[in-house]
Amino acid sequence: MKSRNFVFFLASLCPPLAHAQFGSGIVYDPTQSAHAIQQIQQASQLYTTAVATRNQIVTMYNLAYQMSQMPQNLASRYRADWSAWTSLQSTPNTYGNTSALINALNYGALLNAQQGYNSAYVQYQSYPSGAYSSLDASTQATVANQYATSEMAQTTTTNTLSTLGTIRSDSQSFAQKLANLESDTFSNDPSQQTQNALLGKINSATLLQIHSQQDTNQLLSASVQQQLLAQKQQIDAQNRAINNAIYFQQNFPNVMQQTTGGMTQAIQSISLSPSAR
Repeated sequence: MKSRNFVFFLASLCPPLAHAQFGSGIVYDPTQSAHAIQQIQQASQLYTTAVATRNQIVTMYNLAYQMSQMPQNLASRYRADWSAWTSLQSTPNTYGNTSALINALNYGALLNAQQGYNSAYVQYQSYPSGAYSSLDASTQATVANQYATSEMAQTTTTNTLSTLGTIRSDSQSFAQKLANLESDTFSNDPSQQTQNALLGKINSATLLQIHSQQDTNQLLSASVQQQLLAQKQQIDAQNRAINNAIYFQQNFPNVMQQTTGGMTQAIQSISLSPSAR
């Protein structure tokens, strides 16, 4: 059938044969015949090229269709569960001072963290009016240092509570985005397996990874802050020990002199008293 159509196609391209100028006989024209043969050859080449192009297009389509099909068992082979943050459940609240702290750990926000700290942590008291100014300079420095450590601990703790609560609160939406990405990755829908869809999923996975790394960095930062606070407490204790040693070395002779002088006077008073005679 194809060969017959090709013959008709070639026949339509051939110019009409020249008729005899006199009579009804056919006159052979070499020029027209050569031109017709050339057109037939060109048409044959066009037909061959068209068939090859069609075959190439069909092959490319079959390859694209094959690449768009996700293996049926890919999800069952590679899908994996991950651990997600969970909200803290209600804890014993005997005296009503833990709910604010639980809210801070579940939902974040500095206000919740501050309320949780004030309700569940022991608060320091201020010195009475005039009591601090009556202390000597060394004691004032020690007291001020202790207050600074406590205030720094409060700030660090409330910021950490807020960070943990914010990450936990955002974890549900983050887990849903991961589930959507996983579903699209293992989907058998051809529209989800195109090159643009694949690039979009790769970009989305990268952004989710950056977001997760940001949360990790915040947790590491909070941990470093806690370590700095613990290190400050150690440094303060060491420095206080050094200062006490220096104070002892500087004041030991005077203290001993006062002590021995007082004991000598007491002994002399006892020896000179009438009852001692």
